[in-house]
Amino acid sequence: MSLVINHNLMAMNATRNLQSSYGALATSTRRLSSGLRVGNAADDAAGLAIRELMRADIKSMNQGIRNANDAISMIQVTDGALQIIDEKLIRLKELAMQASTGTYSSDQRLMIDSEYQAMCSEITRIANATDFNGIYLLNGNLSGNSATHNGSGINSTGALKIHFGSGNDSAEDYYYVAMGTATASALGIGHLAGAKFATTDARSGTAADNAGKSISTQDLAQQTLGALNQAIISKDKIRASLGAIQNRLQNTITNLSIQAENMQASESRISDVDVAQEMTEFTRQQILSQSAVAMLAQANSLPRMAMQLIQG
Repeated sequence: MSLVINHNLMAMNATRNLQSSYGALATSTRRLSSGLRVGNAADDAAGLAIRELMRADIKSMNQGIRNANDAISMIQVTDGALQIIDEKLIRLKELAMQASTGTYSSDQRLMIDSEYQAMCSEITRIANATDFNGIYLLNGNLSGNSATHNGSGINSTGALKIHFGSGNDSAEDYYYVAMGTATASALGIGHLAGAKFATTDARSGTAADNAGKSISTQDLAQQTLGALNQAIISKDKIRASLGAIQNRLQNTITNLSIQAENMQASESRISDVDVAQEMTEFTRQQILSQSAVAMLAQANSLPRMAMQLIQG
């Protein structure tokens, strides 16, 4: 290589190498400080696209877990109300048994029936008042099935839709919860008072038709025992269905947690920096940068040799 003044090719070469090593050093510093191997699209374009899809799925799964937990809380509120209704039904059967025996007068049965009707009214009040987050649970609004669900309006109608998956596939991402109706009328009890309903005319119907609605006569009280058994069975069917759904939701949460964990591990392998490997690269580029700076200083001093020749 000739000794020239106008161009210092060695300094230019050292500068280019310094820019390359210094840029790589800056990249390593950014990765180590952020903990991310893929900080922008230039780092790994394909990896970035895959990572963002994974991040969206992970966030959706975690929200799905919260949705399922909220549904479990709602079911627990419903089951608690049904447990109170259960106690009321047991008391109603106790009253019906009391009124069924012949040792009470008609006036005494009317007093027993008064408590019976009050208990039935309380069952209806509990069913109508039980709500979760403003959603009434036992008044019949959620007693439908998947075919009756309609979510097109501001307020959905029909069976409650629990969404927990990241998509909108009915086989994977959601299912329906039918709460049932637990009012006294739905259970077939209460809301008739007085011995006049024991008659068999066309207006009031037979005692069997009025079973469960009153215990004001001995015959009605005896018929009501069977109606109360059916009411208890109907209530137990609602509780059993909700218990099965709660177990299913708990299994769903377990499955979603495992999926989210594995997805997070996959996303980490794409996105997160390997600190040991990156620290090795950082040290290498740091040494190269320091070496390039030293060589650039030496290369900048070489044109002085030409001056020494000129000066003789």
